[in-house]
Amino acid sequence: MSVLVGRQAPDFEAAAVLGDGSIVENFKLSDSNGKLRVLFFWPLDFTFVCPSEIIAHDNRLAQFKELGVEVIGASIDSQFTHHAWRKTAPEKGGIGEVGFPIVADVKHEITQAYGIEHPEAGVAMRASFLIDEHGVVQHQTVNNLPLGRNVDEMLRMVKALKHHQKHGEVCPAGWDEGEEGMQADAEGVAKYLGAHSQEL
Repeated sequence: MSVLVGRQAPDFEAAAVLGDGSIVENFKLSDSNGKLRVLFFWPLDFTFVCPSEIIAHDNRLAQFKELGVEVIGASIDSQFTHHAWRKTAPEKGGIGEVGFPIVADVKHEITQAYGIEHPEAGVAMRASFLIDEHGVVQHQTVNNLPLGRNVDEMLRMVKALKHHQKHGEVCPAGWDEGEEGMQADAEGVAKYLGAHSQEL
């Protein structure tokens, strides 16, 4: 397990199913440099918790796009398995025609590069990475196999990063869009805590 926050996200090239259902053999993370990206992994297609997380990302895809974020999914399944899963309706255990690319990490190289291969099961853990416009990982979460993610928390992290980029303020505990940030100095901390410590 490695912590990639503050480091360059490992680039990769692999087959993928795009949001329009077409299959490409040379999808590259670096092709989306200059944009914010959410890269998230799941253990296996046609399983249990995984479709709920993928559909949750797809249900919020318009919100991610409004924030200028590209969403990219990945697992160790092949592009053909991904394609078949997209063609399976949610009421039959599939994910439907989700609108973001799904990368095929059949050699486990991407999963291993990101340090999130399960030590016993050999699949990707439930890991999510927020990657900035320069390819630097700004946020990551890694859950064990039984624990589904909260996609709204990733949206909150995107908004926090954009707030920091725009205003230079840091975002205190529980910060959400429209709330006051904090100046990163002793005076800023005292001012913020004086006004908000009971709310934390």
